[in-house]
Amino acid sequence: MRIISGTYRSRLLAAPKGLTTRPTSDQLRETLFNVLGARIAGAAFLDLFAGSGAVGFEAASRGAARVTFVERARPALAVLRANLAQLGVKQRARIHAGSVGAFLRRAVEAVPKADRYQIAFLDPPYDAAEEYARTLELLGGAASVLLSDGALVVAEHRRKQRLEERYGALQRTRLLEQGDASLSFYAVLAETPGQR
Repeated sequence: MRIISGTYRSRLLAAPKGLTTRPTSDQLRETLFNVLGARIAGAAFLDLFAGSGAVGFEAASRGAARVTFVERARPALAVLRANLAQLGVKQRARIHAGSVGAFLRRAVEAVPKADRYQIAFLDPPYDAAEEYARTLELLGGAASVLLSDGALVVAEHRRKQRLEERYGALQRTRLLEQGDASLSFYAVLAETPGQR
């Protein structure tokens, strides 16, 4: 695996052994960042179910101001930490070792001191289909306080797996399909009277 573009272009990244962690392909990452475009520069980027961190490191390489990685699997955490040290981006990146649900709930409890993110990316293991709904419902509900105005939430999932058009305050605005994978883009809906 390599970083495609930006400051760390062509730098190699390690990936966890086995099939439990499925790194986002170079081609799909390129598609994702082509869509994100100029939004990435200076953004706070949240990489949920980070695995090796390939997506978050790509964001850092392309100018994200800070990246937060959330991962709980020990083999993936070891690789994530090694990649972080190898790239030397510790000043702009943090790793939270634990479940995504626990991280989001703790962050909500920390409001108003919680960090805000312009972009959140989630890529749970494909076999953990329930994690998509749980995470998107949290981000569209109580954890939406972690998202800045105009934030974008992107979910990578199997092409055959259909995600809902809406999760609370999140509304799908775009669906891109590439090979066996899909990217669902969600925008935070503007509040209407009586909401929240």
